[in-house]
Amino acid sequence: MTGYDDRDGKIWMDGKLIEWRDANVHILTHGLHYASSVFEGERVYGGKIFLSRKHSERLLKSGEMMDMPIPYTVDEIEAAKEAVVAANGLTDAYVRVVAWRGSGEDMGVSSARNPVRMAVAAWAWGDYYGDAKMKGAKLDIAKWKRPSPETIPTAAKAAGLYMICTMSKHAAEAKGCSDALFMDYRGYVAEATGANIFFVKDGEVHTPLPDAILNGLTRQTVIGMLEEKGIKVHVRHIMPEELADFEQCWLTGSAAEVTPVGQIGEHTFEVGDIARDIAESYERLVRS
Repeated sequence: MTGYDDRDGKIWMDGKLIEWRDANVHILTHGLHYASSVFEGERVYGGKIFLSRKHSERLLKSGEMMDMPIPYTVDEIEAAKEAVVAANGLTDAYVRVVAWRGSGEDMGVSSARNPVRMAVAAWAWGDYYGDAKMKGAKLDIAKWKRPSPETIPTAAKAAGLYMICTMSKHAAEAKGCSDALFMDYRGYVAEATGANIFFVKDGEVHTPLPDAILNGLTRQTVIGMLEEKGIKVHVRHIMPEELADFEQCWLTGSAAEVTPVGQIGEHTFEVGDIARDIAESYERLVRS
């Protein structure tokens, strides 16, 4: 399998489509050294990017929160994404939009004089958790905690927030797990490394309050779908000891889509009716 730096195709970079292999940055790019970078991950279904404008809007908001104004409008970002999908002949794919502080006059912590750059790439990508949609993903419990909003802008989809995600996912994979579940700085159940989490008990759904985690667009979509089905959704703080009492569980995310969970640490869950139904309903929605 070829690496992501060595493929045929086109990537949109700073206003124009270029050859995939030519989409490079200088080693003294500020974002590489100081994580001054924000991004979006999106799915294409049948040639259409699901919730595309919402993703573009969130990218701009993330840039604002990072004191990194992105020099493109929502419409310009939309056009760039559409151009990339078309140029690469994709109908079902994953789209990655990334904006970062480039190289310039500053190479310390401050980067106000460096340009903000942006790129869009797209590629075919299957199920994020492999066959977990059928049997349920297996999750480890991360040793790291999701940080307080007083320490970092947790509502931004910022690269620096994913450092502990990479470390935790590596540790989980070493144990034969697909992913890891975080608690937050207070000890509440938070999220997985790249997905929000839902639980079922007595026919009702429980999901963490997004006051220290990203309020995912797929999460918001799924909550709306559940409410339309007449299923009660409790958005609240969840204690880790409650895991033993939940019957079903699933993850949501643009990459993860809706993926049932079969195990978290020592706790097991059935891939039950609600989990299966919401996964199937989501699949129909994104392709409608």
